[in-house]
Amino acid sequence: MPSLPAGPYEVFKYLCEQSKPVTIAELAGATNQDQAKVDPAIRGLVEQGWVELHEEEYEEFQLGPAGELFSDGVFPERRVAKALVDAGGSTDISALPEAAGMDQKIVGQSLRWLKQKGWANKEGRLVVATDLAKNLDDTLGADEQLVRTLAEVKRATGSELRERGVDLDAALDLLGQRGGFLKTKKRVRRTAQATTEGKAAWKAGIDSLREVNELTPDLLKNDEWKQVRFRPYNLELESYSVIPGKSHPFQRVLQQTRRVFLEMGFSEVTSPYVESAFWDFDALFQPQDHPAREMQDTFYVSSPAWCRLPSSDLVERVRRTHVDGGDTGSKGWGIPWKVQRAERAVLRTHTTASTIRALAQDSNPPRKVFCVGRVFRRETVDYKHLPVFHQVDGIIVDEHASFAALLGTLRRFYEKMGFDKFEFRPAFFPYTEPSVEVFVWHEKRKDWVEMGGAGVFRPEVTEPQGCRVPVLAWGLGMERLAMFRYDMSDIRQTVLSDVQWIRETPQCR
Repeated sequence: MPSLPAGPYEVFKYLCEQSKPVTIAELAGATNQDQAKVDPAIRGLVEQGWVELHEEEYEEFQLGPAGELFSDGVFPERRVAKALVDAGGSTDISALPEAAGMDQKIVGQSLRWLKQKGWANKEGRLVVATDLAKNLDDTLGADEQLVRTLAEVKRATGSELRERGVDLDAALDLLGQRGGFLKTKKRVRRTAQATTEGKAAWKAGIDSLREVNELTPDLLKNDEWKQVRFRPYNLELESYSVIPGKSHPFQRVLQQTRRVFLEMGFSEVTSPYVESAFWDFDALFQPQDHPAREMQDTFYVSSPAWCRLPSSDLVERVRRTHVDGGDTGSKGWGIPWKVQRAERAVLRTHTTASTIRALAQDSNPPRKVFCVGRVFRRETVDYKHLPVFHQVDGIIVDEHASFAALLGTLRRFYEKMGFDKFEFRPAFFPYTEPSVEVFVWHEKRKDWVEMGGAGVFRPEVTEPQGCRVPVLAWGLGMERLAMFRYDMSDIRQTVLSDVQWIRETPQCR
């Protein structure tokens, strides 16, 4: 004999006893079960062919904000019509608000409905009541009756409203032109009914079988496990999502960058966001008339507007290098050098300001340092530019340092970051010679993309800092690297807190 668990058994029993379809809510009440349990019971019976499930869409009506203002069903045009009759059948439009005891704006809006319902006409400055208005009684119109009924029942279907005597079609025709009076929602009515096959199976006999999730000591103790059915696991059901706490993907790129350089034997250094123009530009042999130092490219700070410079000896060596090359053998830039420009406070435009500070503090070889941090430039925000972004800068101070060692270091860094195809192209930077730009291959775009610049510091940069050996240097963009790794098309995504994207992005990639 077939059997059903207790819950589905009670549902099926009730359906077989009924001669017409039953709503899910009625089923839940009749069997004293929660709808959350009735629904899967119905689905199981439908799969067996014992029950049919029907779905019917319908509209449910309730009052909107404007309708709630007239919940008594008496609309403003009716009150205005009565005020006109009481005033002798006509009155000046300016006197209507006082005569009706209503706000001027509401009275003005009612004029349209007075005319549409045939209760009054406007003749110049006069509003004149019609014969219909003079014969108005307390019988509400279809629209007014609908509003009053909904105020009483709160919400109702079309059939329920018609059963209460509301001329729904006429009411909707009028209220459809008045915004905010009604709110309608699409609903679905679900009903179930036992099939002929289901009733035959019930008549033939079906047992109620207790269904359990797990084997317990009590079931074993009294051999009850023989009289129950163990609910099978459904491996196709969707499991609930486990959302662990995790850092922003871009922060993981920054942390991995730190880890890679530390694994390669580098030490990390830092510097303040607000730098003097001396460390940001002058110490790197960037001329004081360089376009990058103009207001349209660099953020100058107003408070503090000036920064303290390092020792006067170092400042003097840098000044002489700019003017005539100093002791470096260079000709310098051949233009006057002003200490006031070097003292200006700026938001650092590159993290090279950190590595040149580190070189000035200790230029004894061998030494390898790097800095990861924010930099600031006047950029128009778009899909590939931000005014605040991140760089990783590094230097290698070594008497045996070579250009080949620089390229090898950069290659190793990008390999550890997950890239395997590189290209180095000759470039020009004011403070390195020779210089290169680093390009990596983007498989999706099928193109080379620039990632940053590198080179060997010129003597004009290193010798004023007291360094007489080669110094390899680079500055690489972090946002672009993250965009490649996470298939981003917009750089702004690296700084936005898109919770869904953060949840869906794998921790390891």
